[in-house]
Amino acid sequence: MILRQFLHREPVAVSYLLGCVGQGAGAVVDPLFPIEPYLQEADFAGTPIRFVFDTHLHADHRSGGLALAEAAGADYVLHASAVTGFSCRRVADGETLTLGNVVLDVWHTPGHTPEHLSLLVTDRTRAPEPWFVLTGHTLMVGDVGRTELASDAAAGARDLFRSLARLKTLQDHLEILPGAFAGSLCGRGLSGKPSSTIGFERRQNEAFRIEAESDFVTFMRLNIPPPPEGAAAQRAANAGLTAKAAE
Repeated sequence: MILRQFLHREPVAVSYLLGCVGQGAGAVVDPLFPIEPYLQEADFAGTPIRFVFDTHLHADHRSGGLALAEAAGADYVLHASAVTGFSCRRVADGETLTLGNVVLDVWHTPGHTPEHLSLLVTDRTRAPEPWFVLTGHTLMVGDVGRTELASDAAAGARDLFRSLARLKTLQDHLEILPGAFAGSLCGRGLSGKPSSTIGFERRQNEAFRIEAESDFVTFMRLNIPPPPEGAAAQRAANAGLTAKAAE
């Protein structure tokens, strides 16, 4: 298995290349522009890109997903609930995609946005059980994703609470690979460390520790930071519902 983490600073975000080297099949998750680094790394690793995922329709940057999928001859993948002005591969909760010996289980984890998905990843050459989870902006290191960029803050918080409850069913040793780290406008108390585990966040992440839905909704409505500049327009552009935003 290959796993490469791309840390971006303008804007602050994290992308991933993962896949099966032995059978030459890869995927990229949450790519930004420029797309050439993903193509180059996939070529170097011998893992042609078969799928390009966006965990959600981003509001803080222009996604490179469609362009990368076209350049790589790959499927561009979003959750089935995403409202877009273009055709793409749509996946449902519980669906499984396979990259050789690497298995991606799709979980619908709404809250940060209604269409948000997470990917539970298993490397069958190592074990029959999941190894890590790509959580996008649902669960990050030190915080969870804000809930008002694509819906009402309270309604989003209620959805996010249920998504986090599902992630809490995972074993403590599972690694969390999020879509952002400190400096991103999509969270409030994010750590500068771009990975963690379910167990550590269960103990040390204030938002993830909350057990009552009403308390969680109250917490998520406090100290909401200003939205990213042009957030609504950027999200609409990524959905193909307006003219393209600047790359």
